[in-house]
Amino acid sequence: PETPIWSFDGTSAPPALRVKLGEAVRVRVENKTDKPLSLHWHGVRNKNSMDGVGGVTQTPIAPGADFTYDFVPPDAGTFLVRPLVVGGSSEPSGRGLAGFLVVEEKAPPAVEADVSLLMQDWRLQDDGTLLPFGQTAFAASNGRLGNLVTINGANVPATFEARPGSRIRVRLGNACNARATRIRFEGLKVYVAAVDGQPTDTFEPLRATLPFPPGTRYDLLIDLPAEADAKGAITALVGQGLQLATVVTKGAPVTEKRPPIGPIGENPLLPREVKLQNALRRDVVITGGATLQKDKPEAEPVYSGDAKRIWSVNGTSATAGLAPIFTVKRGQVVVLALRNETAFPQALHLHGHVFRLLHPLDDGWEPYWLDTFQLLEGRTARIAFQADNPGRWLISATVLERFDTGLWTCFEVT
Repeated sequence: PETPIWSFDGTSAPPALRVKLGEAVRVRVENKTDKPLSLHWHGVRNKNSMDGVGGVTQTPIAPGADFTYDFVPPDAGTFLVRPLVVGGSSEPSGRGLAGFLVVEEKAPPAVEADVSLLMQDWRLQDDGTLLPFGQTAFAASNGRLGNLVTINGANVPATFEARPGSRIRVRLGNACNARATRIRFEGLKVYVAAVDGQPTDTFEPLRATLPFPPGTRYDLLIDLPAEADAKGAITALVGQGLQLATVVTKGAPVTEKRPPIGPIGENPLLPREVKLQNALRRDVVITGGATLQKDKPEAEPVYSGDAKRIWSVNGTSATAGLAPIFTVKRGQVVVLALRNETAFPQALHLHGHVFRLLHPLDDGWEPYWLDTFQLLEGRTARIAFQADNPGRWLISATVLERFDTGLWTCFEVT
């Protein structure tokens, strides 16, 4: 049976809005649903009023009302569009609202194809309808994990053809409510050219796999084999392995010589280094959620507390009107020690900024910028960023059921 979903402009395929660097994004959102909405431009170092967090950076768009997002993205890259409303994000996302925002470089790398692949999942009942929303058991544990995975709104795997020997760019994004997975590349020599929208020195993924929590994006450059009928696949490490996309080489081979795959060019707006000597240092401690029964690991997690305030950051379960946990002057470097005292991995997103993930034992950092990462249970990670964007910004769970039940906090840049 057909299941009604929520979508932009009535198509099941999530949109990939494309602009060139320097062009404005203007999107008028008319809310024809029965729930308040706002759209978060996930990863865009946006002006605060356009970040799209209903209840913090804007009043949610009421049913029947409209709102126009109008901003110029400062960076080229691959970004997500996700519903984000304090206390009400799980349902609009789980009903299908998501998309890409692609900001093209002034001089993009020469490729035969530029393909966007957006992963979503859907929690269906036996009759094919969506399972009702607001399940406390999901929110207190792993979130709403779908039992049907789609790429670009269609069944997996997404299949496409390209000429033998061609170079392709693949933009991967995870817009699932809660599903964090790893992705593996099979039969493909893959180079990562950007992480979370920001260019990096190209690298080959270790053991041909990459972590893929909700909110994450990768730009990949791939040189396909020179022979016809060669197959490659991108697989999610779910169960026995779930193929998300396959590519087959067909047609006349590409004969022109190409330089080896290299960086797509650095972002001149980001600092060369983050100077940590005079950083403002703060702890961000995540608590709450269900408890696991250590003697019965296969048993369901147990939670018996307040269904609306399941998670806390620094002792507070966040709701609209939350006071910032710290205030910094614009330009100040901030180091946050994020401590996960819950029984679950936590996927976290820094709004309005990008950060460096510091090494555990020293002040070195991973060689790419991030805005989203996964913090394993019981672990602490330190992130460093230059607070250069004025406004009130969130540090938020990207598992939306956790976000809706208190797992976020905010800080102010003046």
